[in-house]
Amino acid sequence: MAFTARSGGSARTQTALAEINITPLVDVVLVLLLIFMLTAPVLQSGVEVAIPKTRSVNQLTEERQVITIDKEQNVFLQDKPVNVNDLGSKLKVGEHKIVYVRADERVPFGAFASVMDAVKHAGVTNISIVTQPLNQK
Repeated sequence: MAFTARSGGSARTQTALAEINITPLVDVVLVLLLIFMLTAPVLQSGVEVAIPKTRSVNQLTEERQVITIDKEQNVFLQDKPVNVNDLGSKLKVGEHKIVYVRADERVPFGAFASVMDAVKHAGVTNISIVTQPLNQK
């Protein structure tokens, strides 16, 4: 489509922009996709534990307080090392009072029980144990 404008006796022809260049948009979307793909595994948890496998597993979608016990029986609250004796004072007990416990499958029951006892003494009534689903064959 061409427009003719007359100003002062001379005629100029202008062409309208009929196409929108979407290449920069595609570039930005692909970069964002790449960033999300690289950062998604990091968002789960920084402490590496071998979580036991069970048949019934619920997916977690809300913000949560996670206590992790690794195979050396080190205790972490939200990926930060914490002493078991200080665990009760560092827990943020909100209106939901839900705490998730991730323990390596090789942790002795005594270490697991002491963490559970510290959480209960902090006033938490709802404690969930994090597991992985069994591989269905």
